[in-house]
Amino acid sequence: MDKRIGATAFKATCLRIIERVRRDRERITITKRGIPIAVIHPFEETSQPVSIVGSMRGTVLRYDEPFAPATDPDDWDASR
Repeated sequence: MDKRIGATAFKATCLRIIERVRRDRERITITKRGIPIAVIHPFEETSQPVSIVGSMRGTVLRYDEPFAPATDPDDWDASR
């Protein structure tokens, strides 16, 4: 289970808490009036960089007119 700390106590000791998360690799839940509002957890390095290339593959289900304008050309007023 995550350790919990109130928002006021976190504000007063945030640098120490961040260092503890880094050192002990533990998660800490910040609460406000007993209700969880945020979680601090250790940063995890990925073995390879994340690329956005291809991330939207398969999301367009249908596109009937690929060469048609996206909007009516009369809607554009370049003088403004």
